[in-house]
Amino acid sequence: MAGYGVKLIRKVSSTRAFAKVAPHVIPAFDRTVHRLTRGKVLPSARMLPGVILTARGARSGLPRRTPLACMPEDGGTWILIGSNFGRPGHPAWTANLLVHPEAEISWRGRDIAVRARLLEGAEREAAWAAVLAFWPPYATYQSRVDREIRLFRLHRVEAG
Repeated sequence: MAGYGVKLIRKVSSTRAFAKVAPHVIPAFDRTVHRLTRGKVLPSARMLPGVILTARGARSGLPRRTPLACMPEDGGTWILIGSNFGRPGHPAWTANLLVHPEAEISWRGRDIAVRARLLEGAEREAAWAAVLAFWPPYATYQSRVDREIRLFRLHRVEAG
């Protein structure tokens, strides 16, 4: 995954300009294309694997759809990274998962029921090391903020 294009994207995604513009452009574009293609296309997934997270709002309880980069893991789990593009404040979707951990993701055109768990301690440290190996610009995001970037592991919820 370390071709010239990927190296360029890593460099650009580490800039402050990207952090200012991307949160307003990428999610809206992803949501629109994902809806128009009936879940078949997620443009940002060309850079990083991605999901559309549908979680209930922490205060409203209403469904909230958020396109997110993710790190798929062996065994059918996913790590979600609450980087907020290296901006201050935790992204709203992380508060939603803390209050309502049952959610759904659209992954490669399939809707999957999941349960989210905030990672802490040694488990978070191990996941963070894997995240940095997967996408090094997250280190830049962490260096810009005083908060610890939240990591969530999503597990499939079996129907039944």
